[in-house]
Order: sequence, then C-alpha cells, then structure tokens
Amino acid sequence: MVSAIPATYKQFLPRFYRLSAVGMFSNMMVPLAGLCDTAFLGHLSDIHYLAGVILGSILFDYLYRILKFLRNSTNTLTANAVGEDDAVGMVTAILRCGVVALAIAAVILLLQYPIHTLGFTLLSGTPETEQAGLAYFNARIWGAPAVLLNFVLIGWFLGREKNGIVFLISLMVNGSNVLLDYVMINRWGWESTGAGIATAISQYLGLLVGLVAVALTIDWRVLGKAMAQVPDRQALTSTLILKGNILVRFVALISAYSIFTNLSATFGTASLAENGLLLQIALLSQFTVQGVGMTAQTLIGNFKGKGQTDQCLPVLKTAIVTSLIISLGFALTAVFFPGTTFSLLTSHTEVSAAMGSDATWLVPLLSITSVAFMLEGYFIGLKEGAVLRNGAILGFGLGFIPLALLATYWQSSYLLWTALTAYMTVLMLFLVYKLVNTPLPEPTTMSS
Repeated sequence: MVSAIPATYKQFLPRFYRLSAVGMFSNMMVPLAGLCDTAFLGHLSDIHYLAGVILGSILFDYLYRILKFLRNSTNTLTANAVGEDDAVGMVTAILRCGVVALAIAAVILLLQYPIHTLGFTLLSGTPETEQAGLAYFNARIWGAPAVLLNFVLIGWFLGREKNGIVFLISLMVNGSNVLLDYVMINRWGWESTGAGIATAISQYLGLLVGLVAVALTIDWRVLGKAMAQVPDRQALTSTLILKGNILVRFVALISAYSIFTNLSATFGTASLAENGLLLQIALLSQFTVQGVGMTAQTLIGNFKGKGQTDQCLPVLKTAIVTSLIISLGFALTAVFFPGTTFSLLTSHTEVSAAMGSDATWLVPLLSITSVAFMLEGYFIGLKEGAVLRNGAILGFGLGFIPLALLATYWQSSYLLWTALTAYMTVLMLFLVYKLVNTPLPEPTTMSS
C-alpha cells in the first residue's frame, strides 16, 4: 500500500500530517471558545443568554475572525523566509506583524463603545437578547490584544514548523476557557458576562505561553538587524498589500456569516438559536479544515522559497482529499446522530428538533467549503492575495447577496442556507479557474 504512493508525495506526507494535526487544533481556538460559551449557556433555563451570546458573537466575527489575516500573512512570510534560509527575515516577520497587531488592538479598545453601539443598532434581537449580547461583548473585548498577538505567534510558529509550541498555546487557551466557563457560568452564575470574561482571560494565558516560547526559540543574534528592517518602506508596503488582500477575503466571508445570523434573528429567537447552533457546527468544521489549509500554505510557501514549485500541486491535492474527509465527518455525524450531537449544545428540545431537520445542509456546504479553503491556502502560499480578494468579492456579490435578499423577502431559512452554499460554490469555481489558468514558476532547484 505504501509502495503505491508516488515518490513526490512520500517526501512531504509525514511532514504534512504532523503540521495538519497541530494546525487543526490551533485553528479551532476561536470556534471552540464560542462553542464552549454556547454549550454552557445552552443548558441554562433562560434561552435569552444563549441567543444573546450568539448575537454578540457576530461582532467578534468581524473583530477577530477577519483579523486572522495576521496569522495567515505571518505564516506565509515566515515560511518563505525559512525556505530561503533567511534568519533575519524570520525575526523581521514576527516583529513587523506584531506591531501591526498591537496597533489594530489599540484601535479596537479605543473605539469599543462606538463599535458596540453601531453593532447592536444594526443587529436584530429582543431587548433581553441584546442586553445579554452586550454584556458578553463588554467583557470579551478586553482580550483583543491577546487574540491578535496569538494570531501572529501561531502563524510564526507554524511557518517555522514548531508544532509542539502551537499545540501548547492552543491547549492552554482551550483548556482554560472550558474551566473558566464552568466556574463563571455554572458556579458563579455570571451568565453571558462570565462567558466573555472566561474567553478573554484564556487568550491572555495562551499569549503568556507563546511569549515564553518566543524568548526561548528566537535567534537573538539577528534581533538588532531585524528591528532595523521593520520600518523598511518597500517591504512594509508589500506586507500590507498581502495583508490587505487577505483582509478583504475575511471581511467578505464573515459578512456573509454575520448577515446569515442577523437575518435568522429577524425570523424569531428560536430560529436564531437553531441556525446559530448549526452554524457553530459548520464553523467548527471549517476552522478544522482551515488548519489543513494552513499546512498547505506553509509547505507551498516553503517550497516556493526553495524554488521547488513542482511540489505545490501534490500538496494541494493531498490537502483537498484530507479536508473533504474531515468535513464530511462533521456533516454526516450531525445528520445521522442528531440527538447526540445537538444535546451537547442545548437542552431546549424545540431548538434541537428543528436543527435535526436542517442538518442536511451541512453536507453540501462543508464539502464545497473545504475544497475552496484548500485552494485559498494554495494561493496564499504563493503570495497571490489578489486572487483571494477577487474570489471572495465574487462569491459574496454574485453567490450570497441575491439569495439572501430573497430569503429576507420570503422569510425563508431554506434560502439562507442556499445563499451560504452559493457563496462557497462561486468562490470554489473561481479559484479552480485561476488554478487552471495560472502557471507556476519553473522550479529553480531539483526536488530531492
């Protein structure tokens, strides 16, 4: 069986799956935090706490998940520097991206009041639901600096293939979040405020682990030279262009999910809870397969730095097959074992029963998304950020918006799920088109 694997694949498969295992776990930090919060709140007698956190999480989808471009761009820049054996470039990457992360975090904290005022003006929900969501936001927002710096640190360590360190950061964040959620929600009765505080504290604990790891693994001999290169105008412009293109991709994607959740709220609290919990399962799957996509972009960026571009397509094919298996596993578990799956998230039977009838949407949505995300990882690894930007704009404008408008008119949850699936379908088809019509650079070194 092993002998049937082509030699090209044997060279990177062990490395690919080692990185993917850690990448998946680390990438699940954000959805696991949200899932943990909703799972604890979903078993309280009052459903408004659950619905409020789902509604409040929309704002964090913008503030945190779109800012994951910090992790993706840091990963790509670091992987390229590793491939080129550029020790100064590796250190410059974390310094330059860390400065950007801190600047953005400072702006978020300074503007937190207008952010939540505007956000909850645009979002729809009952007064009780909005009050619970606002309490969650006000508590969780103080974790912004830690969240953004963790994105940079994880991207840097993944780009250097420091699997163990990424695992430790992720373990600290997720483990402490579960423990703190239990204490603050179940024991102390702080409901949505407790969920927000628990999530913020867990991010700072993960940051502490990451900073200690940086101090122990950084090449201090090149630090001075790297610091001198941080303000270099041409390199900084190139970095910001790459970050900007990836940012547009995240804004379009999270806008689609946020509109989906907000429209669900206009259909009623029960519909918001049902679609929001199903979306949590979808996001958990998508964040997991994005860990595979991160591995793809790390290896492709590394191979590009070494000039071994003949390895890029085999990495992409491996990533697509792996991500499809994972995403179908999530979807089919929800379809065939709805009682077990949904009982973990809520004890409200009217919500879990409705979730079971709509769970089949996860099969096409997650399958198509997994392929699209692997193609995105391929182009990020090649530093082709404009391809991601254009694909996201097309998916949002041509695939999602028309069907979302129809869903609003007819108050149809069915059309809402169709709109999300259409977004991913348009994105995937565009990326396949670019893959076929964008030739790779010729290898500059022979693969060993």
